[in-house]
Amino acid sequence: MSATYTTNQPVSTLSTALTDSWTMTRRELAHWARQPVQVVVGLVFPVMLLVMFTYLIGGGRGIDGDFKDYLVPGMLTMTMAFGLESTMLAVTQDLGKGVIDRFRSMPMNSAAVLVGRSVADMLQSVVGLAVMIAVGYVIGWRWHDGAASFLAAVGLLLLFRFAMLWIGIYLAMVAGKPELVQAVQILVWPISFLSNAIASPEAMPSWLGAVVEWNPMSATATAVRGLFGNPGAVGDSWAAAHAEMLAVAWPLVLIAVFFPLAVRRFRDLSR
Repeated sequence: MSATYTTNQPVSTLSTALTDSWTMTRRELAHWARQPVQVVVGLVFPVMLLVMFTYLIGGGRGIDGDFKDYLVPGMLTMTMAFGLESTMLAVTQDLGKGVIDRFRSMPMNSAAVLVGRSVADMLQSVVGLAVMIAVGYVIGWRWHDGAASFLAAVGLLLLFRFAMLWIGIYLAMVAGKPELVQAVQILVWPISFLSNAIASPEAMPSWLGAVVEWNPMSATATAVRGLFGNPGAVGDSWAAAHAEMLAVAWPLVLIAVFFPLAVRRFRDLSR
């Protein structure tokens, strides 16, 4: 009897963790129905940026071909980075209301809170990505390679978002208050624009272009443009020539750093 219990315990523990994680995921998804305005704003804002840069601001210095083919993949990448702010806001709100403390006091797997948060955020990112791709198609952007390359590009974008997600969860638990999210927002914008998402490094001063090419966001944007078959200004630096490798390596490094930091910080909240 004892041996049977010991054998089944890991399976039971895994089943409980998955059940609790799905419960927390459904809880996060239920917020979409209760807060539709926030969801709509999150979807519309990057669309407004895309339309603004395409028709109002323009650009394209140092870029061969249609600027939309260069801009849309960059905006898709930038949208994945902006998801960091929504993650931080949701986590800090739960912390401020004591929701996470209540969850920790319940008989549930402690990892379910973070897993539920991450799954819900990734689902929201998939929806946002689909909307942006559809809008890009409407304004004239096209991908020119096959389905495999298209799915690989989407995979890189979601991998980058997954890395941003864990950075957001960790920073939210460090900040603790929704008001402090504004400080991170101030940093996200310049870091995002300090990339090749909307402008070519070739059109920048050489020192600035070198910094831009090593931005993790630039690696993803460049790799995605290549997989979509979109033209873009590709420099002769090592970072530009190995963009696809860096588009995988950078997010994995960020996850390896911030995932354990987030888990450790979450465990320390009850101490």
